[in-house]
Amino acid sequence: MKKTSFVAGLLVLSANTAFAQQPPAEAPKPPLGFFVTSAGPGKGADLGGLAGADAHCQKLASEVGAGNRNWRAYLSTQASGDQPVVNARDRIGKGPWANANGAIVANDVAHLHGDTVELGQQGNNLHRLTALTEKGAPIKSSGETPNQHDIITGTKPDGRAYADAADHTCKNYTSGGEGSVRVGHSDRTNGGRTGGNVSWNSTHDSKGCSQENLVSTGGAGYFYCFAAD
Repeated sequence: MKKTSFVAGLLVLSANTAFAQQPPAEAPKPPLGFFVTSAGPGKGADLGGLAGADAHCQKLASEVGAGNRNWRAYLSTQASGDQPVVNARDRIGKGPWANANGAIVANDVAHLHGDTVELGQQGNNLHRLTALTEKGAPIKSSGETPNQHDIITGTKPDGRAYADAADHTCKNYTSGGEGSVRVGHSDRTNGGRTGGNVSWNSTHDSKGCSQENLVSTGGAGYFYCFAAD
């Protein structure tokens, strides 16, 4: 009787020990909510306007199994004729947004743009190691050949459109020739707004709108895509 109880006790102890040694279940990886396009449409900054750019985001997302989300290109447009101003920050949803590895690049629009002093000092998490394509590949950055860190945005640092007379959007992403487009750098070396390579969304203007112009200044016609739902 005592032997039976002893054996039963060992079995219970063994089961409890095995249970205690089980590693905690991993939290599911957040769904893809942000990426840098792995390729542009091939016409320089002529993306087919906002509609064409959004469709390109949707296509690339669908190719990696994320087409069930509502994808939007991070682009601002300037007032032109009957076309109103559109701010990039207003078209990408509320967040949070995760990259292909499941890393959160920003919690919300305010965090993404550093809308308060505290958030500006903290910075978002969009930088060289997290600005990945939809396939999870890094963007070739400064020091690599070719350097492709220029990302089309047409946007000021706060995520809003330019209001001056200069063309910062290659005629609202319909020109592959004349004009210029504002770009950011995908390869900041840290999360701070002023650290690394200055700004993820507004660093300088391109030399022109053609594919050759974009390549000559360190780009490839890539842009950011965010899931708006």
